[in-house]
Formats: sequence, C-alpha cells, structure tokens
Amino acid sequence: MKKEYGWILITYILMQLSGIIGGPLLYKAGIAEELIPGYWTVISFTLATLIILIIIWRSTYRNAIERQAPVSAVSAVIWSILGVFMAFSAQILAVTIETQIGVPQGSENTQQIIELVQGLPLVILAVAIFGPILEEIIFRKIIFGSLYSRMPFFFAALISSLIFSVAHAELEHTILYAAMGFTFAFLYVKTKRIIVPIVAHVSMNTLVVLMQYVLADELEEIMRKAEQMEQVSQWITWW
Repeated sequence: MKKEYGWILITYILMQLSGIIGGPLLYKAGIAEELIPGYWTVISFTLATLIILIIIWRSTYRNAIERQAPVSAVSAVIWSILGVFMAFSAQILAVTIETQIGVPQGSENTQQIIELVQGLPLVILAVAIFGPILEEIIFRKIIFGSLYSRMPFFFAALISSLIFSVAHAELEHTILYAAMGFTFAFLYVKTKRIIVPIVAHVSMNTLVVLMQYVLADELEEIMRKAEQMEQVSQWITWW
C-alpha cells in the first residue's frame, strides 16, 4: 500500500475522531448544543473529502484494478445507473435473509442520521454525498483494491465488507453491509472506475435519506398500519 493511501486512511480516522475537539469548539462559538453534531458532521465530512480528493489528485499511483483498461465513459454511465438498481436489489435480498434468521430490522445508524437531518437539513449533503465518496475511496479503492491484488475477488470483497460493517458499528447487519460491499466491489472491478460505485452509492444514499426525511410521516403511518394488520392476523389465528 502506497504512502498516499496511508495518509488517506489517517485522514479518515481523524475525521471519525474529530468530534472530540470539534464539538467543544462549536459550543464555544455559540452553536446550539443540539445542532452541534449536525454541524460538525458537515464540517468534518467536507474537510476530509477535500483533503482526500487532493491527495488522490496529486498521486500517480494506481492499484491493480485501475492499471487495467477502464470501460468507456458511456459504459460507465450505464453501469452507474444499473448499479443503483443492483444496490437496492442486494439490500432487499439481505434484509429478507436477516428477517428470516431473526435479525431485528431497523438501523440505529440510519436513525441517528435521520435525526441529524431533521435538526439540520444540510447534513444531507454530508451523509448522502460526501459520506459515500469517502467510503468508496476507503473501503473499495484502498482496502478492497489492496486485498484484490493478493487474493480472489470473493475473499477480498468479504474482508473489506466485514471491515465496512465494523466501521458502522452494526455487526448485527453484517449481511446487509456485505451485500452492499460485494455490489460496489463488483462495479469497481467490472468498470475499473471508482467513480461508478461512488455514483451508485451516492444515488442510493440520497434516495434513502430523502425518502425517510421527506416521507417520514407517511412511512410511520404505513408501519403503524402494518403493525395493526399483524396484530389482527395474530388474533384471528389465535381465535
């Protein structure tokens, strides 16, 4: 792994830990306490993305995947669009499997993000755009790309997906994160362009966040009705 990748990883880790310093600074600056997490998320994600993109732009290093001939720009656009549908399909399949084996549904990580967005809509920019860009660079370009040069696709994608799951602190949803990891890794290897999984990931996150933010009341009503129907069904079965 080239030293540029090392600096990128350090930047990402520092971003994750920066709230320890950033939070108190914003508090002293007069930002309302309940808005501090949202503001610092936007600030830290923005700075980290800019720094990492500059490091990549200045670097001439290419991993084993990128040293191969990439697909054309037209093919990249097509695969980016297909990638969105692939990502949602993989997510649905993973949720179905998790439900069947008894994994409680709902993501604490996603819920925290929605709460931040409700307090400060600008957070959408960080979690729907900057977040996926950072994650694809870290987990696909660097971690998966480095592993892929040493082992078969399956194991490289599996290991990088497990690290992806650990980074989100949601090990109970490892199947879900693995499904996403395999999908984005496939897009990367297939096209030899990191921009393709980035676009697919950004599109998926944007749609999910907007749906849960804009349609929050409607989704809550749907869930309430679904729970009522389930209770009625259980009552009929018991009767």
